[in-house]
Amino acid sequence: MVPRASGVDWMNAKSLKLGLAALLAMLLLAVPGHAQKRIALTFDDIPRDKGAFFSADERTEKLIAGLKKAKVKQAAFFLNPGSLAKTQGEGGEARISAYVAAGHVIANHSNTHPGLSGTSIDDYLADIDAAEAWLKGRAGRRPWFRFPFLDEGGTDKAKRDAVRTGLSARGLRNGYVTADGSDWYLEDLVNKASAAGQELNMEQLKRLYIAMHVSGAEYADDLAKRTIGRSPAHVMLMHETDLAALFLTDMVAELRRHGWTIITADEAYKDRLKDAFPDVPNARGDLIGSMAWEKDIKPSLWPVWISPSIAGPWFENKVVKKAEIK
Repeated sequence: MVPRASGVDWMNAKSLKLGLAALLAMLLLAVPGHAQKRIALTFDDIPRDKGAFFSADERTEKLIAGLKKAKVKQAAFFLNPGSLAKTQGEGGEARISAYVAAGHVIANHSNTHPGLSGTSIDDYLADIDAAEAWLKGRAGRRPWFRFPFLDEGGTDKAKRDAVRTGLSARGLRNGYVTADGSDWYLEDLVNKASAAGQELNMEQLKRLYIAMHVSGAEYADDLAKRTIGRSPAHVMLMHETDLAALFLTDMVAELRRHGWTIITADEAYKDRLKDAFPDVPNARGDLIGSMAWEKDIKPSLWPVWISPSIAGPWFENKVVKKAEIK
């Protein structure tokens, strides 16, 4: 998500530690009585390397099975075809085909995942074209482009506008996101803990993963209603992680318990948000955050978004098992 003043950023480490149990109770026990909310699930950076728990092939199988069990009709997978030539891409084309065969769709996330802020316009558009050349004519392909790092040019408005024009000329639409569970951060914590030989409390890890995504969705919907006066069709940013393979079904169940309906990416990208192109000082981040920034709408203190600043202490205090002192 776009950098923002979360309603909990003011909390210090001590208060974070003391408040973990209360935060869990608020997010995973209380079910707000809101009107129906809609959200699509999307995954970035495919194909990705093996994780802490599964091989890349095992993860794809489990993700497909989890999406089916959760009755998610269609998720979207944003691809970096350039990764197919790397170690992480071994067998990647077959895994991508498996997602499509299961009813899911694929779209452009650039060929090599460059950040626009540090790349020339010509090189950036050429990288998009390289990915499109691989995607062209493939089953399940959608005309969406998602900016790597959600970087639409940063503070360089001329670059931002040139790429927006270039996407339009290519018949591509912005594959924006509105909600973020920061799963990349949690995955990094898990990978580092695993490499260090630390034992993890898997039940607490599941609770944290679920809470991060549910809180991200609730936070985004609250900000959207105060920014545009309605609950739009949301798009959740996720990654092809082992954590998703393990916990996605439970996470979807918790979203539904909080009043969310899981919709297809096709439906989500028909929302009027598709015509929004916020003009903000730094074009980087989720669409709702940028729209709120454009209107100078400040985040509220509730609902809480479990940002990395909260997830890190939670992980250390609840997920990592401490060695017993003898």
